[in-house]
Amino acid sequence: MSRARIAAVAAVLPIFTFSLTAQELPPAAERTVDFQSDVQPLFEQRCYACHGSAMQISGLRLDRKSAAMKGGHSGPAILPGDSAESRLVHMIAGYRVKAAMPPGGPALTPEEIGLVRAWIDQGAEWSADDEPEVAEAPEEITHWAWQPRSVPEPPEVNSDAEVRNPIDQFVLARLSEEGLEPSPAADRETLARRVSLDLTGLPPTPQQVAQFEADQRPGAYGRLVERLLASEHYGEKWATHWLDQVRYADSDGYEKDDPRPRAWRYRHWVIEALNRDQPFDQFTVEQIAGDLLPFPTPEQLTATGFHRNTLKNREGGVNKEQFRFEENVDRVNTIGTVWLGMTIGCAQCHDHKYDPVKQEDYYRFFGFVNSMDEQYVHAPLPGERGAWLQTHEAYRRAREELLCEYGVTDLQPEWEKKVIYHGKNPGLDTAWDVNWDTLAKMSDGGEYFILIPAEQRTERQADVVTDYFIRFYTQVVSRDRYKQLGWSELRSKLAKLRARFPQMSEARAVKALDEPRTTHIHVRGQWDREGIEVAPDVPAFLPAITTLEQGAQPTRLDLARWIVAPENPLTARVIVNRIWQEYFGVGLVSTSDDFGTQGEKPSHPRLLDWLAQDFIDSGWSLKHLHRRIVDSATYRQSSNSRPELDERDPDNRLLARQQRIRLPAEFIRDSALRVSGLLNPEVGGKSVYPPIPDGVTSLSYAGGFSWPGKRGPDQYRRGLYIHFQRTVPYPFLMTFDGSERSVTECSRERSNTPLQALNLLNDPVFMETAQGLATRVLTEIPTDEFDTRLDYAYRLALARKPSQTERARLADYYRDQMRLLDETEDSAEGWYPTALEGVDRTEAAAWTGVSRLLLNLDEFITRE
Repeated sequence: MSRARIAAVAAVLPIFTFSLTAQELPPAAERTVDFQSDVQPLFEQRCYACHGSAMQISGLRLDRKSAAMKGGHSGPAILPGDSAESRLVHMIAGYRVKAAMPPGGPALTPEEIGLVRAWIDQGAEWSADDEPEVAEAPEEITHWAWQPRSVPEPPEVNSDAEVRNPIDQFVLARLSEEGLEPSPAADRETLARRVSLDLTGLPPTPQQVAQFEADQRPGAYGRLVERLLASEHYGEKWATHWLDQVRYADSDGYEKDDPRPRAWRYRHWVIEALNRDQPFDQFTVEQIAGDLLPFPTPEQLTATGFHRNTLKNREGGVNKEQFRFEENVDRVNTIGTVWLGMTIGCAQCHDHKYDPVKQEDYYRFFGFVNSMDEQYVHAPLPGERGAWLQTHEAYRRAREELLCEYGVTDLQPEWEKKVIYHGKNPGLDTAWDVNWDTLAKMSDGGEYFILIPAEQRTERQADVVTDYFIRFYTQVVSRDRYKQLGWSELRSKLAKLRARFPQMSEARAVKALDEPRTTHIHVRGQWDREGIEVAPDVPAFLPAITTLEQGAQPTRLDLARWIVAPENPLTARVIVNRIWQEYFGVGLVSTSDDFGTQGEKPSHPRLLDWLAQDFIDSGWSLKHLHRRIVDSATYRQSSNSRPELDERDPDNRLLARQQRIRLPAEFIRDSALRVSGLLNPEVGGKSVYPPIPDGVTSLSYAGGFSWPGKRGPDQYRRGLYIHFQRTVPYPFLMTFDGSERSVTECSRERSNTPLQALNLLNDPVFMETAQGLATRVLTEIPTDEFDTRLDYAYRLALARKPSQTERARLADYYRDQMRLLDETEDSAEGWYPTALEGVDRTEAAAWTGVSRLLLNLDEFITRE
């Protein structure tokens, strides 16, 4: 049974369970009833959502008469003098409601319900109704993360260890307290490979390592760092981590998991923003509220694609309003985790069990994202607009001619009338009902565009309606009729026509509604059970938004600016901690997604605050933060194990050494492509479809998605650009613990499995990269000397020379391979299928074997 079907049945069940008639309601008591002595104790015993002094039952506030008269979206809770029509009575008696109160535990007896009825019929008087409501004093917040940041001075240290910047002072002071010494610095080869992988996600070339080693002038390492920060691959590396957090994907998720052909434009924006070192506060504001900035640019609107990374359920029969609610829940939870390091989502159904986030706080936060709609905007890349302007008129003419030729223009007006009619009058014809439902699910706005008179629609609105009509006309006409019209052929021709003419890139974005929606608490987190109304605001225990005019209601833009306001104690701490995590394997706060009371305390709290303040003082420059960290002696330490630390500090929380870190999945593949010479270094652009193993697409729902598996330059693009299908991700990435991109992931797991070794040996990508590395060794080192070629292979793969032991073992392996290949007919062709002029195929096959070993080494897939 589908989720939609289960939800529909579950929604109806309570109606059958509680089916009293009006005549069956317990009669009102015949005596005078007092609220405080007779009624209030009944409510206090069954108070299911008490917020301070505010007593609520299923979203109905009952501690004050004015609040009870207002009630929720279903009307007032109490109608003085008319208990039979008072919603409160319906809920406690189980009459005309989906769920009676209480949902668990003993229900009110008929006598108790009679007392409530009598109190309402007698006027529902409170004894002190005119007294002003006094809010309870907020509880004192003592948790470290919610306290204002300190501005600590770097401590003085008495140590012979190198101090390169204040980071080292904080770390050395802590080590001194523990009676420990830092590790010595890593050698230059290791350092060059480490910082290259950390800043760009790619290993250095032998030339880059040699240049660094040869530069003996002061500041050589700093110059290497600056070259890497200036590389366009820097943005690709750090975009990968950001896209994990904002759950970017190229498909919708859920059952159909339809592709999102425009999603890449947001990823492109992220890469470019990082490469130009856009200040993080601006980076934040544009993603959360770029559409609310004065005269927003296409790039700022593209940034709001952050909100469009939610899953989208297009299954037939689902309630669209329900999943609009679910998407907004996802947005709230994501903002809370990514920027604030809070598990705010725990307050969706009830007050947070551990942190001071009330359910009311949750829905106030929800109010910021509740009043926006989805849109598509033109977001042209450089050069696209001019070509589009020159050819667009010709494209529109050609499209219109095709529509006329196949009869679309003649048939569409009548179809639109019927669709609109059946949308307003459901139940008359199943086929037309389905056609209307599908329009709402499969066309991204078609249910609104079709209501606009045809002559008033924009080009995009008109195309959405027409393209839907052509595709789904089969739902209301026979197959024979559709075949007779030839519209399958028409669809193909329209696609080819669009591909033939230059088009401007489009981006998925959001826009604020002209009339904001009303936001309510949702009882127990259910989308269709609204309680009291709330206004947008931030959690009460954090600093208030201070940029508002008196009486003004805060907007998403106010929220975005509040997130990066200097007085916000969380954002800067959270972000610097997450960056630190990528350099040392774990953050100064190990629970990088939870800075709440159930998270871990920082190992170096003063260092965390110093980094956060330094980050803000730099103008929120991420490159400044990276520079600070990688320049420190702490970062430059050797990662070699030290016996005295194994028991004392097995997780390296004291930072007495560097950490060996297994590369993320994408960078393992990127590294193999880089050292083999196969990498296509193109930056940005659309997602790509490199070949995948046979049968993978069949794992999706009904085998329902297409993977072109195109060969050519695109198959050698970086892993960041591989089309991410949520239900069936690229297998190699998942084998190496790639992000699932359905929810926020602030850190990745690192497993060690036999399947990973098998992938590195036998995956077609790695067989091809091994062949590529062998080709480089044979063609770029013309000498036949084995040792010289092996040195070069090591330089390419590991940025160092082999040891004598490694050299001897690989020489033996190479000779064994040559002997086996000579003895086995045609085996060399299997290992090295390409015939190159001047390259002996048997020798190339043997070097392919050596290359496979190098690419399978733990050292190759690890940042030392």
